[in-house]
Amino acid sequence: MTGQPRDAAHWARYTETLEVAGLRKGAGTRNVEGRRPVSPLQGFGKMWQKTFKVRLEGVGASPVEVVGAWREHFPEISGFGEGFRVPSGGLVPGAVALLAGGLTGVMVLYADEESFTYMTPEGHPFSGWITFSAYRDEDGTTVAQAQFLIRANDPVYELMMLVGMNGAENLQWQGTLRNLAAHFGARGRVETKVVCVDPGRRWRHYKNLRHNVLIRSMLHALIAPLRWLRPRSTG
Repeated sequence: MTGQPRDAAHWARYTETLEVAGLRKGAGTRNVEGRRPVSPLQGFGKMWQKTFKVRLEGVGASPVEVVGAWREHFPEISGFGEGFRVPSGGLVPGAVALLAGGLTGVMVLYADEESFTYMTPEGHPFSGWITFSAYRDEDGTTVAQAQFLIRANDPVYELMMLVGMNGAENLQWQGTLRNLAAHFGARGRVETKVVCVDPGRRWRHYKNLRHNVLIRSMLHALIAPLRWLRPRSTG
């Protein structure tokens, strides 16, 4: 007789496509609703593992308390602010949050007391997983960590990585770790480790361009006048 794994409740249920719930539907969800969640295997560019961590020296908060605060205050701590829209049920497994005002989003793939993981949708700049966690080091100090395993989703995003997006993303998450430390009254130094774990590009996935949210949003804006000219139903 077999049953569910002990941690089954911490994982999002399998889904082919994302459903935005607990948020207003409409224009703000068009780049996320119905998109597939994608792993690094579905991406185009080089695969990167990025690790950002900070020791919360002099802080008595446990890993559970740190992750709880991180998840509860993620928009503020991440620096995304109101651009990161959390669904009414919170960042629980399977929840879909909107990013950049609905330009893209993330799905909560996993969440427990000491970690939570996002998975990106089609069209997002990256295909992959982002895990936020905390643990005690050998000195008993709580360490907060953000770890990424990602590829650029398509050739345009890969080019953007080469001309500055890679470094800008590093600065974004270094800032997040500093904000988290400040939330607990610490001023720890952020350690950064960036490793290219696969330098190859997956050229068979160049067609991911059709989901690129920047291109889709630009086209949506360009054809807006045509939608205004379309005859409206009088019935």
